[in-house]
Amino acid sequence: MFPAKIEKYLRPQSIEEALSAIAPYEEGEAIFLAGGQSAMQAMKARMLRPRCIIDLQDINELKGIEHNENGLTIGAMTRYIEIAKARTLQGPFSALHDAASHVGDRQVRNRGTIGGSLCWNYAASCTPAAVLALDGQLDLLDSRGSTRSLPADDFLLGALETARAEDEILLSVSWPPPPRRTGSAYKKWGQIKDALPVVGICVKVTLDGSGCCDAARIALTGLANGAQRAPDGETGLIGSDGQNVAIENAMEAIAESTETHSDLSASAAYRKQLIRTLGTKVAKTAFERARQN
Repeated sequence: MFPAKIEKYLRPQSIEEALSAIAPYEEGEAIFLAGGQSAMQAMKARMLRPRCIIDLQDINELKGIEHNENGLTIGAMTRYIEIAKARTLQGPFSALHDAASHVGDRQVRNRGTIGGSLCWNYAASCTPAAVLALDGQLDLLDSRGSTRSLPADDFLLGALETARAEDEILLSVSWPPPPRRTGSAYKKWGQIKDALPVVGICVKVTLDGSGCCDAARIALTGLANGAQRAPDGETGLIGSDGQNVAIENAMEAIAESTETHSDLSASAAYRKQLIRTLGTKVAKTAFERARQN
């Protein structure tokens, strides 16, 4: 597999330079390249045929993790390995650490970026599900200088689909300070350790003063529609103190209401069973982390 002819390869040093570089091109003629772990494969298969590649890896403004009393902000070009090593991502944001620690293999984790994963939004991808469950806010800037901020629910539209325009750069993902007693967790199941998730599940819960869940978000990945919310399971956790029956019932509700598919990795029925068993483990971990926070 060889890519179609590429006329230009650019490595801008600033966001403004990158946006200026893409402005002259028509739709589909130029792409922003983040870590390149997915886009390069798509170019080899000629799913993408850009005339120009604008590589963002030299733009330091897009890198880094800032976590303080004002909340959490992760630059779009922050690599998985940096998120996996960030000791401050505990409790409310532990799911980000969980997901980044198990994305692909070591090479992918050292090259891939959170922004690239979100903008590609592959059907079986860990990071979009974690950002969706944690209710991340995505900040974008286009070639005309217009900015906008979208919640993950509105940004992630389906497998390989997002609300990002081609001349927009994803700047960062951010979260306000979370409520006390909030915990999150993510886990995937694949056929081998570094495999893409056959099913991945992320759960975030916030507990009230009595230790019962008063807010929950759950997201799935590995399904045909990619990262998606699981509202039936979220409703099932409200009022629960994290005991087995309530969690198992919530995961059963997700399994029954979620459309799954069969492929060479697993049958539709097996994916539903993974939702039940894997989801129960993840929810228990999220509750445990919330109690400790």
